[in-house]
Amino acid sequence: MRIALLVVAGLALVGFLMVAVILPQRAGAESRDAAQALVAGADPARQQVSAAAEKAGKLAGSGKDVKVAAKSDPKYGEMKWIVEENGAIRGWNEKNALEMALTPTLNAGKVSWNCKGYPVNAMPASCGGRQ
Repeated sequence: MRIALLVVAGLALVGFLMVAVILPQRAGAESRDAAQALVAGADPARQQVSAAAEKAGKLAGSGKDVKVAAKSDPKYGEMKWIVEENGAIRGWNEKNALEMALTPTLNAGKVSWNCKGYPVNAMPASCGGRQ
């Protein structure tokens, strides 16, 4: 009888550890991978905005004709981006509850980018995440 109770208690402990420790770590890793893919998916738009702004010497209108097609990934779900007329790029992934914003700055004829994303613990370091 005691052995049976110890076996049941052991199985309950293993089940608790799976739910409390292992599964959240896997979900966190998937969110981090999805965040990296979300940020990388904005690169073509970032290059187009940079080229237009540097050529015109201003950010106004640099994102006017820039489009980024939504991407459906079997692992991460659908990722979407929108480019504002001033060149700012916003992206999101509903499945992993991710959002990011790339904001351009034009200084001395060169565009630099500031990236911020949410949640911070899922974002890569290049987008305000923790290392």
